[in-house]
Amino acid sequence: MYEVIFLWLLSLSFILVAVVQDLKTREIDNWISFSLVIFALGFRFLYSLFQGDFEFFYSGAIGFGVFFALGNILYYSRVFAGGDAKLMIGLGAILAPAEISSIFSTFFNFVLIFLTVGFVYTIATSIVLCAKRFKPFKKEFARLLRKHKKIMCILILLSFIFLIIGFFEQLFLILGVMTFVTSYLYIYSKAVDEACIIKRIEAKNLREGDWIYSDLKVGKKVIKATWDGVTRNDIREIIKKFKQVRIREGIPFSPVFFFSFIIFILFEILKISLWNSFWQP
Repeated sequence: MYEVIFLWLLSLSFILVAVVQDLKTREIDNWISFSLVIFALGFRFLYSLFQGDFEFFYSGAIGFGVFFALGNILYYSRVFAGGDAKLMIGLGAILAPAEISSIFSTFFNFVLIFLTVGFVYTIATSIVLCAKRFKPFKKEFARLLRKHKKIMCILILLSFIFLIIGFFEQLFLILGVMTFVTSYLYIYSKAVDEACIIKRIEAKNLREGDWIYSDLKVGKKVIKATWDGVTRNDIREIIKKFKQVRIREGIPFSPVFFFSFIIFILFEILKISLWNSFWQP
């Protein structure tokens, strides 16, 4: 188990480099994620070779395969950008424990921590963005409430009914609170997206992978606002016609990987300490 923790601690440097680059440039170079996979599997192979037991390596290979599938699912479902998906894939080869039998419980623990940290991080960063651009956010939030007035009234009425029934059945109480919170959370997230994340930049400052806000017509060609972002050819075409364009500036999500990984490592170390103290004679 200690060889796994050693690998985890060494891998933190790769993730830290990814975070710094993401915060500075809003992108993560492929070489970071690829190096992470090569380093993790290489370390596991050499350690297994010297130990004469390849379970440590096989566990990492399985972890890489599982997270390769997970990363692609999150990317093509438009939850992760490309850099985040590749970083997730790289983590699979690192997180895998020494014993294959405990691989899925380890992954479950990490994913649970990752989701919790991700939720807190997203809410915190969105609050900061709203504070910086409070007036446009307030205006957009009010506009969306008016636009979805009928649906919101129905959801609020439904949540109120659930809350009343909840006095007799606790499940409906939880359902009522969730219905009310989710309806406003949807409006809140849409308002943040429209008022706080979209910004106008000089066309010449576009970078490959940037997300343009809407489709742009250049002559007979239409450059689509896709999840993959603009290509170099798209940028050259855009610069010919537009001086400025609106883009969606995504919130850098790499800090979630870093903090989740640190919490996960501390959790595993604490678990080992408690286990050893419990079984110590």
